[in-house]
Amino acid sequence: MNMPGADQEKLYKEALEYLANLTRFGMNLGLQRIQGLLERLHNPQRQLRIIHVGGTNGKGSTAVMIAEILQAAGYKTGIFTSPHLHDYRERFVINEEMISRVEVIKLVAQLKPHLQELVAAGLEHPTEFEVHTAMALCYFAQEEVDFAVIEVGLGGKIDSTNVVSPLVSVITNVGRDHMDYLGEDLTAISKVKAGIIKPGSAAVTAAESPEVLAVLAEEARRCGVRLWQVGKDVYWKKRWNTEVEQEFDLFGLLADYPRLRLNLMGEHQLRNAATAVTVCEILSSEYGAVISRAAIYRALSRVRWPGRLELLSDSPKVLLDGAHNVDGAEMLARALPQYARERLILCIGILADKEREKIMNLLLPLADEVIITKPESARAGDWRELAKLAESQGKPVICLENPREAASTAYHRLRPGDMLCVTGSLYMLAAAREELLKILNKS
Repeated sequence: MNMPGADQEKLYKEALEYLANLTRFGMNLGLQRIQGLLERLHNPQRQLRIIHVGGTNGKGSTAVMIAEILQAAGYKTGIFTSPHLHDYRERFVINEEMISRVEVIKLVAQLKPHLQELVAAGLEHPTEFEVHTAMALCYFAQEEVDFAVIEVGLGGKIDSTNVVSPLVSVITNVGRDHMDYLGEDLTAISKVKAGIIKPGSAAVTAAESPEVLAVLAEEARRCGVRLWQVGKDVYWKKRWNTEVEQEFDLFGLLADYPRLRLNLMGEHQLRNAATAVTVCEILSSEYGAVISRAAIYRALSRVRWPGRLELLSDSPKVLLDGAHNVDGAEMLARALPQYARERLILCIGILADKEREKIMNLLLPLADEVIITKPESARAGDWRELAKLAESQGKPVICLENPREAASTAYHRLRPGDMLCVTGSLYMLAAAREELLKILNKS
């Protein structure tokens, strides 16, 4: 599709507006709509060799590491993740290259008539995420990728990505999040997450809770597949870490990997890395993929995942982390003491449907000042409630609705030796990150 730059810009903007307008169909779990849409698109998912990655936290990081290893091994690898931080095209990536604007335009044009046909046939209109999923599967099939790494959107069993028949199903962990949709306790949530385990595949989990493992093991037995446990079948030993790098030894299914280097920070990322390597070892042993030790070392040493314990600047020290639920906040709270500082300014915005009080109780004891902001989402609710929680713990608080203004204000309150941590919803983090990058690039 050749078109002048101005026409392309116009058509791309119209395509994004069309996709954004699909939010009016809300969050509507189930597979009937996506299955109907994919049938009209000749089921592109059946043309792909897929690794399906779910879990409460760490699924994005794990998916990115799997894709990085496969690419380093010489495979053309697509990865579908959500949400994006700065550019919609971040969701659809092949070998680290985002989908082109022209391809987005073409995919939206390709899907539109099928969506209209579905509605005309009396079916509900597919949701925004279902359309994103269909776009990813079509794009990867059209580009004939060797492997497609697909991140679950929400839950597992009735998430729109669960139309795939993967080579490997991955469940990083299971925690309390999205309880309105997934259930009120770990057993109920685990049953939903376990729904991505399929007969004829392999399954990997890094979950630790006996309650969760029991559910996953039962589903694996029911499907007749082996469940590999990271932390039991595969384990690791940390050697050291700085504020921007860590080194560890990994004892895998097929080999040992001494002195692996990882630029993603936090103890939890070692577990995610072990999970990613385990998946790739299974692809080697069970599906004939050729993945060298050198590819694993090279991939882990260069992988990046913005907004996850990301140190934007060392002087002044500015850290960003998308700790949007309780488990994420626990990981951040464990990581923060490793960063040398005098005072900590916490800039935070959390969606109303999260366990706000628990998250704040984990992070507030570490903060000296707090700036509360509003995530750019309809789910932000009464965002100022966080200020009351901070004030109840005697913390100085500022409320600024605009995340960009909040991040800028927080940055300019830093004294020499202080540290800024921006955290909470990814919907807030994206705007704050853009503002901070502008400030840092000017200084």
